[in-house]
Formats: sequence, C-alpha cells, structure tokens
Amino acid sequence: MATELAGAADQGRLADPHDAGYALTLAAEIAESRGKLDAALRYADRAVAAYGTDDDTRAGFTRAFRARLLFRSGGREDEAMGELNALRPLLTEQPDAAAYLSAALDAGGRTNLAEQWLSEAVESLLAERGAPPKPSDVEASGALFFLLHERHRVRRDLALPHDQNDNLADRLESELTRRTEEALTEPAALLFWPRADFDRLLSQWPALSDAYGRDWDEHRARLERHLVRLADAGRPGLTVLAGSVDGLSGYAERHAADPADPQTRAGYAEQVAGRPGRPGQIPWPPARNEPCWCGSGSKYKKCCLPRSRG
Repeated sequence: MATELAGAADQGRLADPHDAGYALTLAAEIAESRGKLDAALRYADRAVAAYGTDDDTRAGFTRAFRARLLFRSGGREDEAMGELNALRPLLTEQPDAAAYLSAALDAGGRTNLAEQWLSEAVESLLAERGAPPKPSDVEASGALFFLLHERHRVRRDLALPHDQNDNLADRLESELTRRTEEALTEPAALLFWPRADFDRLLSQWPALSDAYGRDWDEHRARLERHLVRLADAGRPGLTVLAGSVDGLSGYAERHAADPADPQTRAGYAEQVAGRPGRPGQIPWPPARNEPCWCGSGSKYKKCCLPRSRG
C-alpha cells in the first residue's frame, strides 16, 4: 500500500496533484507501522519536499512526524529538535499542532519539554485574550481549547498537580461533552444562507448576526464546526438546508409570525427539510476534492473544511 501511494504521487495518478505530500505522508505512516523506519523516513522526506512552501496545514503534521522518525532512528536528535523548534510557533496558530508536536517530543523522551511548550503557548494566548474563556466560549476558543486539552493530558501523564489551567481545561471539556450530548437530539439538518441571501438577511434583520454570524465567513465556520461536532457524536446523514430570505419571509407571512423569531426560523427549516425530492438540501460532508457545500466554487479541502479548525 505504501509503495502504491508513493507511486501514485510520482506518476501523477492522484485526483489532485496537490495531495502528493498527503499521500507520501500516509505511505510513511504505513511503513512505520510495519517497523520499516528507513523506508518511512524516505517517504517522510519526500512528503516534506512535496509540500514545499505550500501553506497546506497538513505540512506541519508531516514535518513533526518526520522529526518523530528522526528520534526513533537514533543519532539524529539534534536534527529532530531543529525541526520541532521551527514548528513551535504553530502551537498558537493551528489547533492540531498541540497534539502532533507533543507526540513528537514524547517520542524523543522530551515529555517535560512538551509540557513547557504547551504551557507557554497557553499563557501566550490567554494574554492575547485578556481573560480565560468562559465555558460558553468553547467553540470560539479555537487553538486555545486544543492547547489546554493537550497540556492537561501531558500533565496527567507526568503526574503533575492540577493548576488553574487544568481546571479551565476540565470546564471547557465538560461544556463540549454537554453540547455533544445535546447534539444527539438535535435535527440532523442545519439552516444555511448562501452568500447573497446572507447579506440580505442581515440587512433586513441585523440582530440575526448573533444567530448566524457577523459575516458569511463566520456563518460558514459556525456551521462547519457544528457539523463536525454532530459527526463526532455519531450522527449519520447530516444535511445542510439552503434557506432564502424570500422563503423565510413567505413562511412568516403565511403563519403571521416574525421572521426573526427562533420558532419561525425553526419552522421554516422544517419546511425546507420536508420538501419532496430534497430540493435545497445539501448532503454533508463532500469529498475533499469535490466542490464545497457552501457553493463558493472552491474545493471543500480549500474552503470550509479548514474552517472547522479555526
């Protein structure tokens, strides 16, 4: 399988040539799982080269994975640490970085250093915010949530006593668990406003920015994160419902209701969900290389998929 993946990358047989780094990383992981460290490191070297200067967020994982292989290969610890030091700024920028950097440091017997890096990154983000996030801010806390969670795990492994940031991690985790449990009883379809309708919606009812986001980017990011949470909770058949201002206004008029009222909007969503033939219903998620569900015209992996990590 590793050889086939590498061959597909070399011969241009991937659906998207920009996935060469990802395919070679998978090949390296397969080789490592078979105990073939030399082959794994060769694939990882090629994966890093394939990413080059691409801003693909997966490149950080690949470089950290390569550092882990360098630790395991013996005699290349300095090279591994040089790579990880270069990646360290990602801790405050990319939610996934906390997990893959701490895993790499742990592989090199540097779990105490991982705790130090994670703690310093947490303090940096808390200083930027000016105050710790409230449990209700769990979604908006972004990279900070994942840093707190990973730091908490590392400190448990090191048998360190709880501190205030461990307590904060527990509170945020409890809130996320509560929301996940609630997600199991929520409708599997979510109301989505295409770009033109979103602008009209906020123009007519500005207060709805609290429900749907201050702009279209925030609107899409909220939906993507919520859909990911539903999927993680085990919800099958997730669907996005494409709403329209005319449709909402018509529904409200027929029911003598306020279009901005939550019950009115919920009723309108049920109407869209119940249409025969599923018009206006968009299955989620699309494949990585398929057009994004939001209708932007970009591929999902370049459009809304990364928004779930913000």
